Amino acid sequence: MPAATQSRQLFVNGIRAQRARSTAEPSGFTLSATGFTTGDASYLSWTNPSAIEVIDNNAWKHMRCPLSSITATSSGGSSLNVDPTCFANNSTAVISRGFPFNGSGLPSLSAVTYLENAYQLLDRPGEFYLDTAAGQLYYKPRPGEDLSTANVELPTLESLLNVSGTPGHLSPIDDTSAAVRYTGSGWEAYGPGRKLGDLHDTVHATKNNGDSVSYTFTGTGIDVISETNADEGTADVYIDGTRIQSIDASNTTRLSQQVIASVTDLPKGQHTVTMVKTSGEFMLVDGFTVIPDPIAPVRDITFQGLHFAYTTWNDPSTKGYIDNQAGVLWDSTPEHNPVRVPAAVQVHRGTNITFKGVTVKHVGGAGIDLADGTQYSSVTGSVIDDTSGGGISVGEVDDYYLTDTRRMTTGDTISQNWISRVGQDYSDTVGVWAGYTRGLTIDHNDIGHTPYSGVSIGWGWGWASSCDLQASQGLANCSRGTIYAQGNRVLNNHIHDVMQVLHDGGPIYTNGGQGDGSVRSEVAGNVIEVGNHSNFLLYHDEGSSYWNTHDNVVRFNGQWWTGMWTPTIHHIVGYNNYSDLNGYDYNRGTNVSMDPAIRPVNGVWPTAAKEIIAAAGPSAAHRPLAGRIDDDDTAIDYAGAWQAAGGRGKGEYLDNIHSTTENGGSASLTFTGTSVTVIGDRNSDQGEVEVFVDGASKGLIDTSRGASEGRQVQVPIYSSGTLPPGTHTIKVVKRSGTLMVLDGFQVNAVVNDTSPAIGYGGAAWVHYSHRGFGDLSDDVHATTADGDTVTVTFTGTSITVLSETNSDQGNIAINLDGVPQPPVNTYSAARRSQQPVYTAAGLAAGRHTLTLTKAGGTWMLIDGYRVQ
Repeated sequence: MPAATQSRQLFVNGIRAQRARSTAEPSGFTLSATGFTTGDASYLSWTNPSAIEVIDNNAWKHMRCPLSSITATSSGGSSLNVDPTCFANNSTAVISRGFPFNGSGLPSLSAVTYLENAYQLLDRPGEFYLDTAAGQLYYKPRPGEDLSTANVELPTLESLLNVSGTPGHLSPIDDTSAAVRYTGSGWEAYGPGRKLGDLHDTVHATKNNGDSVSYTFTGTGIDVISETNADEGTADVYIDGTRIQSIDASNTTRLSQQVIASVTDLPKGQHTVTMVKTSGEFMLVDGFTVIPDPIAPVRDITFQGLHFAYTTWNDPSTKGYIDNQAGVLWDSTPEHNPVRVPAAVQVHRGTNITFKGVTVKHVGGAGIDLADGTQYSSVTGSVIDDTSGGGISVGEVDDYYLTDTRRMTTGDTISQNWISRVGQDYSDTVGVWAGYTRGLTIDHNDIGHTPYSGVSIGWGWGWASSCDLQASQGLANCSRGTIYAQGNRVLNNHIHDVMQVLHDGGPIYTNGGQGDGSVRSEVAGNVIEVGNHSNFLLYHDEGSSYWNTHDNVVRFNGQWWTGMWTPTIHHIVGYNNYSDLNGYDYNRGTNVSMDPAIRPVNGVWPTAAKEIIAAAGPSAAHRPLAGRIDDDDTAIDYAGAWQAAGGRGKGEYLDNIHSTTENGGSASLTFTGTSVTVIGDRNSDQGEVEVFVDGASKGLIDTSRGASEGRQVQVPIYSSGTLPPGTHTIKVVKRSGTLMVLDGFQVNAVVNDTSPAIGYGGAAWVHYSHRGFGDLSDDVHATTADGDTVTVTFTGTSITVLSETNSDQGNIAINLDGVPQPPVNTYSAARRSQQPVYTAAGLAAGRHTLTLTKAGGTWMLIDGYRVQ
């Protein structure tokens, strides 16, 4: 590589490589004042120690720091000395700014989960090491990889698309800034140590009428941040010497970090805001937020059908990863402002920005971020897969105090998306994350295979809860303010196989308040399953308020289906929820009414629950064509006592399985196709299963295997052979052995051109039926416009396009998973129907997207697809 090339990610043939990594939980390390010590002296021979990182996955936090050096201990071992600034921030002086920025601050970096990025760790296929100084990239190929023909991508860009209006991100300036001028004899500085929720725990205050405070800024507006309380009074506000308003900060209840004056739409330039005390016991100043540019969102742009891939994010190589929670980090500067993992596709201050049918995958940060007050924007029908950080993010964590609705994150929609395998490097990140938002809708998404939570919405912990409730929680001091969030909805999502790595999160996790209750937020119609390390699968955490939680199905793994652990959780109503898990462990919330969940009877769900299961996740138009169906798919009907687990590391498809110990336990799938295969494991603890196709038994199949032979995964347990075209049902039933394991089904199907999952792009497409030319189902879709497209997403390993060849047809451009393929020519001297004009075979099992574009001839015609 060119010298000084920096990257933290590598992809070979579209598969993520692993930075050279140690085994999990390496033994012998002891926490020390500077890092970790061990009696093993071999670490002293490791080269380039400043590139090596130590990682600790602890509770809900993922923490990592680079080393500064490796030195010998007095006892003859090794001391892995961690970068001092990173070690302090993550371990010895853990950042805890309190409400509304974080909760307790703990846990800390105190153990070694694994070591990463040493040449000496390059010992397994699929690992790589980049020696930046030497310009050398090392990679151990996986079995079957030929690097002379491989597509090898070492990304160096952090962002691929940045859509930005003005102003950008806004952060308050503290009252202690030297640029703030206090005039008069009564001013006193209070804090740090006031512990009432002030910005940076400091304020300035005066009792003298006529005392003033001024701040000169360059921009178009400013917010004055103060406190409202019974001992506050009135003040006059001046801009550039002209009085523009009088404000009254009196209030029966103390509220911190309140905007008591807001001036916007000034001509851009230098201005001075002055506030003069006129009454009350105190006038208090906590900070100022400058609006540097006009409030002018970038607006009305649609991005459709684009593929975004291959980014990196290099900050952790030098700064480490100083975790707060859920992909929200702390800046390493002394102010320790919150920052977030950057996204490959970023929107800052947007309005009506639409992402439709896009793909974001193989990226070194997050997928898509709707940030900095983005409003009425959407991500729909898109695929987010294989990200180092989170999937889709909406909103901010430090604009809770806003009163100007133009700057609030409002009215956004995340709908009909497939989000999976996020957090491949940073285990605290989640599928869909939302900070402070108003009127956000997260609906009909499939979110799965995450290391931490599936959906995390809200921020602030107990910040918006009353001081009485904070005291009931045992908090010695009350830090209370307001939050503009309200009216958010999490509806009809399928959220599964989450919490694979960390703890204390959930498939749906809420945090902080949802306004004043005038517009309640809602969690409804979701199917929540396979919680892995979850305690509560539907988790309203600290400070959560004003949620209506109803008509959800919660199943498969996790300690309790829900629970409220502390009094700052308040005003939550739950009803018509269904679960096969234990009832909620406790209800220590305040004004919480949560009905017990309705349980399945003898492993059979009530009809209403089945309807919720059928409706959850993306609709038919956004589902992939038949092919590989994972065991997590809601199309599978499980009856009996089933368990499920993800993150197993045993080689199963998508690293998860369902299993049952109950003889008679069954799994059924109704599908449209021409053949079906049952995929499972073979192992010594398994026995006989019986398979039924359309109600007819196909006999007993032995899935056992000798103890000395070990486990086999992704094994075809049963294959149907060719079935007549149409709809069929396959059922697999446990008959003996300790376990029956199901890893999913493989469906082979011929799909007609009328399938709602086929997306036709362009205005010239016409559907022709009853043609009488031998077409599949006697119909086709056809277009005469060059540039018109047809796109399908499918799960499987092979797809064939069925079309017609004829003298009036020509070239078709092919794009598979965002990569152009050789074009095909559909010309023939005579008409031939149902012709396989293009086949992609031998693909990696999983989701793929195929797009055809008309590039010549009079017609392009689509008759259907054959998927395997």
